[in-house]
Amino acid sequence: MIKTLEIFWQFFLLGWTSFGGPAAHIGYFRHAFVERLQWLSDEQYSQLVALSQFLPGPGSSQVGFAIGYRRAGLLGGCAAFVGFTLPSFAILLAVAMSSHAFFDASWYQGVIAGLKLLAVVVVADAIIQMYRSFCQRSLTVALCVFSAAILLIVPGVLAQMAVLVLAAGIGWRWLPAPTDKHENCRIKVWPLVLFGGLLLLLPLVAGEGPLLTLFSDFYQAGSMVFGGGHVVLPLLQNTTKDLISTDTFLTGYAAAQAIPGPMFTLSAYLGYFASDTMPVLGAVLATVAIFLPGFLLVIGMLHAWQAVAGRARVAGAISGINASVVGLLVAAMYSPVFVSAVHTSLEFAMALIGFYLLRVRCWPVYWLVGLAIVLGALVLKA
Repeated sequence: MIKTLEIFWQFFLLGWTSFGGPAAHIGYFRHAFVERLQWLSDEQYSQLVALSQFLPGPGSSQVGFAIGYRRAGLLGGCAAFVGFTLPSFAILLAVAMSSHAFFDASWYQGVIAGLKLLAVVVVADAIIQMYRSFCQRSLTVALCVFSAAILLIVPGVLAQMAVLVLAAGIGWRWLPAPTDKHENCRIKVWPLVLFGGLLLLLPLVAGEGPLLTLFSDFYQAGSMVFGGGHVVLPLLQNTTKDLISTDTFLTGYAAAQAIPGPMFTLSAYLGYFASDTMPVLGAVLATVAIFLPGFLLVIGMLHAWQAVAGRARVAGAISGINASVVGLLVAAMYSPVFVSAVHTSLEFAMALIGFYLLRVRCWPVYWLVGLAIVLGALVLKA
């Protein structure tokens, strides 16, 4: 129980400070659980990141859930999920309840601008750390560079998946591990059966009640999204178009970009407005439903993935994927992170100073969050 509470607390702190979306979250998690707490090695962490790239669902939240699951089983995974998601869920629920009270305030726009600059700093630091770990050979450097170049020229989920599959194939053929470990491949059947059963059965019973319909719609959305983050937005907009106005949806989207934690918690805001009779319960059900399929897949595949990852050819494929993921982060560093945050020389200078404070002076991230909020409200306000 103490270990579970520790997991909850560490992820709860990250839930308040992890700005910048999935790319930044990978950096935050690595800094916290590989470098600072040493709950897992760089190799183990890279396996979790690689797994999350090939499963539908919220990628960074799946990595967090897997870290908690490795540390303390199912309770640990649930503690990681609740801790990391609770802050953004609470904020978006409060935003939904208070509606448009402060969105047009100049200080609020300044805070958003400051936090976007913090995301630039965090993603840049993550790229440097992961490059050093995963791009140590000429071929992995090439995979990183060409992955970034392709995704900058042809952005989108299909291009991302194609690049990762190609990198896996190249790694399989030319980057096999020097040793070949053979362990039992243990797939957990019940989570996969539950995932598939809910995917097939929920639409059949969705018409029995509005809350059941809500749960079914958000579960379907969470099951069909590869890449996480902003990729879920078109599905959610299509899911809720008959229940929520476009202006209400875009307001929630703006709020979700401005707060820490996973983008998928936008479902809390949408679930609140999609349920007329019990809006708070609607927010809870929508949030659970959209995260659930991705977590079921992690539980089912995690041990099998770790066993298979020890084999020489598979380890080579993972090396290729990890190098490509660094390129993916480089592309994400430019767009949407950099282009949405840095518009003036002052903002670029502030980002450079923030990078110095994090990388050289080793400031804790929560100090930088406070600094970004204060400077954003005072210096960058609209």
